[in-house]
Amino acid sequence: MTHLTIAELLHRPMLLALLLLIVFAAFYVRATIGFGSGLIAVALLSLYFPVKEVVPVVLLLDLLGSVLLGAYDFREMQWQELTWLIPGSLVGLAIGAVILAHTHAQRLTLFLGIFILAYVVYAIAAKPERVARIARAWALPLGVFGGIIGSLYGGGGPPLVAYLQMRHLEKRAFRATFQAIALADNVVRGGLYAAFGLLTWPLTAVFAVMAPAAAFGLYLGNHLHMRINQRLFLRATLALLAVVGAKYLI
Repeated sequence: MTHLTIAELLHRPMLLALLLLIVFAAFYVRATIGFGSGLIAVALLSLYFPVKEVVPVVLLLDLLGSVLLGAYDFREMQWQELTWLIPGSLVGLAIGAVILAHTHAQRLTLFLGIFILAYVVYAIAAKPERVARIARAWALPLGVFGGIIGSLYGGGGPPLVAYLQMRHLEKRAFRATFQAIALADNVVRGGLYAAFGLLTWPLTAVFAVMAPAAAFGLYLGNHLHMRINQRLFLRATLALLAVVGAKYLI
């Protein structure tokens, strides 16, 4: 498997076009339903390049997405929901790093897949718009859970998505609030990757090449987000969660 570098991409223009299409699609989904870009991009880009190189590039792209969507939806953020979600997520990131250093993290994927699919089945049975409304106190444990998953697998979205859905946030408020959590996660992980030498200048250059495709995906996905109704938005969110859950089980 070759290294992810500008020189490698320029020598293989068809592969570069494919990678740009993958990034565009991942961030089109991100803008439409608020999350999922990391899962899609890492899963597909790692078919061609080492995960160790793909993950830092996707992190920078996710950081760009969090900043752009967060700025666009700034007035829609539900700050009261973030009071415990963000601190919980940061604690979870630290716990996840310890777990990753001392255990075989792959063993936890089965539990995560079961958790996600159980929530999807429950939400479908209850109808997404009618799921039970949970107390804000759940923000702390689910934030910690999301942080642990983010540290281990590069994306702690599912527990946070479940929490925000069960708080019955309107679609744009959901997307805006999720971006604030994602931004905190991206900044912390970016610092850790840089400290451990995983985030290098050559990979930053690859990010710069792929950033326009991500931005274009965000632009078009935002148009779709504004057009779909709340019911379709909730079902699309559950569909992506189901794919994530199945991935972890497999």
